[in-house]
Parts: sequence; structure tokens; C-alpha cells
Amino acid sequence: MRDWFKMVWQKLRNAPGSDRGNDSGAQGEAAAADFLQRRHGFTIITRNWRSPRDRRDEIDLIARDGEVLVFIEVKARSLNALVPGYFAIDKRKKRVLRRAVHTYLTALKDPPRTFRFDVVEVAHSERLPTQCLHFENIPLFPKGYHVARQNGSLDQAAPNK
Repeated sequence: MRDWFKMVWQKLRNAPGSDRGNDSGAQGEAAAADFLQRRHGFTIITRNWRSPRDRRDEIDLIARDGEVLVFIEVKARSLNALVPGYFAIDKRKKRVLRRAVHTYLTALKDPPRTFRFDVVEVAHSERLPTQCLHFENIPLFPKGYHVARQNGSLDQAAPNK
């Protein structure tokens, strides 16, 4: 019985429409990185950064837009998806992203003065070229968040001193 479940699970994971089977997530991230570099002049610093504290916390792309450090979540979707990628980032996902970004920033020796969070939605289609939509400066942290002052909960801003 256990072998049967294992076999079914493998087939589901490698099915043509699944993310792991055709690796649409990796294709979407590559398309987003290329789009940001060519169209907007971003410099990609890293892809798929994982937090050393919690390996499940991941940032798809980290880039520079001039002097601004940009954390980017890539959402790959089929062109006719019911829910756009932008709206697929719910409260839980934002909490995970906040934790990952905070971990990344606190690990830096000299954190940047400004950073932001962007979303790139990548729409795949069999007939049309890949399309990218870029949403800049999505609210992720509470107003008044500052890396050096942050102590404790990431859901509340540190008091002004």
C-alpha cells in the first residue's frame, strides 16, 4: 500500500501541469530576472535566497534598483489563471516574506538605507510570448519599520525614538 501511495505521489509531482514537473516556477523566475534586468536596469544579486534560520523562508529574487535594495516575489501563472499572481500573496505569505526579508537585512553588515518589496507576475501561454507585470513598492512592513530599531514582533512598528 505504501509503495502505491509513493508511486501516485511521484506521478502527481511530475504531471505536466504541476510546478515541479515542468518547473514553471524556475522558468518564471528566470523570465522575471531577465525582464527586470533588460527592461528596468536592475542588477540581480541572488536568486532563491533561503533563510539560515528557517529553510522554508525564501525570497525569489534580490536585486538592486540604483541604490535601492529590492526583494522580489515572482508569481508564475498561466495566461488564463483565475487569480492573478499579485492577489495570491495573502497574509500568511506576507508574514513569511517579512520574516525572510528581516532575517536577510539583519544579517547584512551595513544594511541599505532604503529597500522595497516588489511582485513580478509572469504569465505563460503556449501560443503567446511570456508576459511580465511588475508591481513596485508593495506594502510589506508596517509604517516606521527600521532594521536597527526592530526588536521583537515584525507585525508592529518600533516606536519612534
